[in-house]
Amino acid sequence: MNAMRPEKTETTETETVDSNLAAVTEVEAGIRDFVRNDIAYLRRPAATATTDAPALDPSAEATVTNVNSLIQRVAGTSLAEIENLISELESLRDLLHAEGQRVQREISGYAQLSQAAMKSTRMIADNVAQWKRAADGLRNS
Repeated sequence: MNAMRPEKTETTETETVDSNLAAVTEVEAGIRDFVRNDIAYLRRPAATATTDAPALDPSAEATVTNVNSLIQRVAGTSLAEIENLISELESLRDLLHAEGQRVQREISGYAQLSQAAMKSTRMIADNVAQWKRAADGLRNS
């Protein structure tokens, strides 16, 4: 029975990993769509937003350009940090999984050793009891 359990665990973990990756991909796609669609107007110059609006003066355009550049740098850095964090967490998950399996093997080994020690102790106790009965029998005769 124990031999079958790791296979089920591995299958379940594979399915969990697949569903987690699908969820992460979905969240990333949502963030990209949000940035492209909902924040894209910040990147457009004001003159193209409305055709009747006057052009911005050079200092305002420089400010808008600087803000857009800053937003792009911060977003790029944040995404890189998130990707690094995700990879670190995946590595940690793999390490914890491997350690969990190692601990499970160690506990199984200790349980087998404990059972062997109990059997040996019972055998010794039974033999001592037999010797004691034999010695008592010799004394009484």
